[in-house]
Amino acid sequence: MRIATLVLILAISHISFAQDLTFEEYNPVSTLVVEGEPIQAAKFPFIDVHGHQYSMPTQDLAPVVAAMDTLNMAIMVNLSGRSGAELQQSVQNIETNFPNRFVVFANVDFEGVGKAGWAQQATAQLEKDVKNGARGLKVYKSLGLRNRDVTGNRIAVDDPRLDPVWAKCSELGIPVLIHTADPKPFWDEFDANNERWLELKLRPRRKRGATDPVPWEQLIEEQHNLFKKYPNTIFINAHMGWFANDLGRLGELLDEMPNMYVGIGAIIAELGRQPRTAQKFFLKYQDRILFGKDSWKPEEFPTYFRVLESDDEYFPYHKKYHAFWAMYGMDLPDEVLKKVYYKNALRIVPGLDRSLFPN
Repeated sequence: MRIATLVLILAISHISFAQDLTFEEYNPVSTLVVEGEPIQAAKFPFIDVHGHQYSMPTQDLAPVVAAMDTLNMAIMVNLSGRSGAELQQSVQNIETNFPNRFVVFANVDFEGVGKAGWAQQATAQLEKDVKNGARGLKVYKSLGLRNRDVTGNRIAVDDPRLDPVWAKCSELGIPVLIHTADPKPFWDEFDANNERWLELKLRPRRKRGATDPVPWEQLIEEQHNLFKKYPNTIFINAHMGWFANDLGRLGELLDEMPNMYVGIGAIIAELGRQPRTAQKFFLKYQDRILFGKDSWKPEEFPTYFRVLESDDEYFPYHKKYHAFWAMYGMDLPDEVLKKVYYKNALRIVPGLDRSLFPN
């Protein structure tokens, strides 16, 4: 009798615990049975134009290359190339150990804006970095959000004092991969209507006030002003410019700004929930889209391959706080896949080894 009572108590406790699950904990395994399998390696060799290897100057790259090979990644663009001696060390590390498997983009320090001679020094250093092996310029989201000039004022993305940098990139024939702002819901009310509620609850530092430091719309407008002001400079808009959830508007922007390309880093969940609309978009703008992942987590790449390549239905995403919905495959044609995976990057990033890819 005592044993039976104990079993009953434990059963009731288990039921009570299950009923007390939080939304963060609730993550059921789907019972849906449909065709389809995970895709562990890309169908074609690909270029990751949005990679980060922060320790590259002294890093042992062998484990990274081994993981790249399992994914069929031919080249990683390390956007964290820094500048000066550190950039030279990274290039030397690549050339000594794994030539042609990595390239680096330089970075510019915007904190000195407003000092006499800043623009001349910044452009001279950028020119030197390119001479030493940099293949492009990466601009972090700190421009527009956190960077301050010497008087303590926010530096706008389209601040005219930065104009010589963008002009120099056009002169040098290098692209600018730029990340501006963050998803718009980070600026919206933190309530039950916010689609990023779970992410913001788990990572509250990502939440911003409606004007922190300025409205989201202002940051995006500043970025677009920059693109339009320098039509001869190629800009790769990271994270699809945060318009992957509004591909109609993104298409209009691509039409308005022929020098703007988009990378798909960290927004595959947006594409995976609208496969038919996304497929139409990729077919129309197939020459303007580049593959990129953003964070170096090899176990997350298969989600990208499956969304791009398959016609699978209702498969899981790898981060619930980014997407509590399931993914669907876009089933892109081979020629479009080739452009997204490598052809577009080969066209706009100078000096990549074309022998690593099929025609």
